[in-house]
Amino acid sequence: MYDLAVTGGTVVDPAQRLNERMDVAITGGSVSEVAPRLDAGRAARAIDATGMVVCPGLVDLHVHIYEGVSHYGINADEHVLRSGVTTAVDAGSAGASTFSGLRRYVIDVSDTRLFAFLNISGMGMISESVGELEEIRWADPAAAIKVCEANRDLILGIKIRISRKLAGPNVAPALRNAREAADATGLPVMVHPNDAQDFSLDDVLAYLKAGDIVTHCFHGMAGGILTSDGHVRESVRRAVDNGVLLDVGHGQGSFDFDVAERAMAEGVVPHTISSDLHVYNLHGPVFDLATTVSKFLLLGLDLPDALRRCTASPAEVMGMKGQIGTLAPGAAGDLTILRIEETPYAFVDSYGKERRGELRLVPATVIKAGKEVPAVVRG
Repeated sequence: MYDLAVTGGTVVDPAQRLNERMDVAITGGSVSEVAPRLDAGRAARAIDATGMVVCPGLVDLHVHIYEGVSHYGINADEHVLRSGVTTAVDAGSAGASTFSGLRRYVIDVSDTRLFAFLNISGMGMISESVGELEEIRWADPAAAIKVCEANRDLILGIKIRISRKLAGPNVAPALRNAREAADATGLPVMVHPNDAQDFSLDDVLAYLKAGDIVTHCFHGMAGGILTSDGHVRESVRRAVDNGVLLDVGHGQGSFDFDVAERAMAEGVVPHTISSDLHVYNLHGPVFDLATTVSKFLLLGLDLPDALRRCTASPAEVMGMKGQIGTLAPGAAGDLTILRIEETPYAFVDSYGKERRGELRLVPATVIKAGKEVPAVVRG
């Protein structure tokens, strides 16, 4: 007997190179079988996914879910899980001084599978009016190392934001401290590089190593991925060749259609597609990860390639290849059932620029560890 059978859908599992009509069975919270035809009568519950896409539960490498503490925070279960994301990573909402609360009051009690990048600033992303690195004493590598070592099961890396309003003149020492904490723990750095004071992206990339992540890779502010004449920086190409990863991190102000289009036309494609979902973009322009992925379909990625960048690829970045982000037998019983809406839709980037598309992915049903979660649609 199966606990759940999902039948009739088109299974798109890039980790297994599947893109065909298949049935999926879940037993004991894990995927138990994927086959062209399964006997739904053997399942305690069956879901008919005919006409829809069945993919691994989406993985969002960049969200902000420290509700009630960070000014960015949203409720993970209400706004992340119900929008089709079964695994998410909080990208720096908490630092060494505030992480214990994120763990106890959010991560440990949420149905969403949650992890975190620890902010090199001990305060994390608390205040809308005070940058977390305006006072460099907050960037304490020893404190960050201690918290990372005590929370190895949840902390995946060190996050640093270096925009001028967040770090002011402290970019270089903050990057050095983030590098020190990452090297001491063997974890990667995720850097938010937008509009750093007196620092170009070339300067930032000099601090990064293989496995580090540049999020907001297609932002339209100063110090971006493109040179002044609109071509991809050579430093970016070298960094990618050396193993530095590019992450979308759409966000309220960090995704520009034109920048993405130009970079992708020159062969620079993000390793992971993430939403940077938080309270200020929940009702637009982001809405959810599925809408962000839809924008990359509009930009020319095919469906399996786009879904790989929010399933198998982030799972690998997280060190969880084969456990999440796939429907291989034995993997977590997480599925996202997507409806493909083939009607005109106005997609908007972070700068208000609109592009009309004919195809949008919409979460229809979410399965987390074999249990159905009501989906929510925004936008």
